[in-house]
Amino acid sequence: MTITVGVFEAKTKLSELLEQVSRGEQVIITRRGVPVAQLVPPPTREAVYRDLLALGREIRSRTATGDQTAKELIEQGRRW
Repeated sequence: MTITVGVFEAKTKLSELLEQVSRGEQVIITRRGVPVAQLVPPPTREAVYRDLLALGREIRSRTATGDQTAKELIEQGRRW
C-alpha cells in the first residue's frame, strides 16, 4: 500500500512513517501536491544478489554479441 503525505506532515510524523515503511509500506512525500520523494524499504540481500547476477549476464551477453566491451560499459558507468 502507498501512503501520500505532505512535507509538513512528514516532518512531524517521521518516526511513524519510518515504522510503516519498515513494515513494507511505501510513502510518497509531496510539496504542494507534487511528489518530491518516496520512502521505501531497503532491498533484501537476495534482491541485490539477483540484480547483480542479472547485470553480470547482461554484460556477458553484450560483450559476446559485440555491442559493447566490458571496459566500455565500465567507463559509461563512471560518466554518470
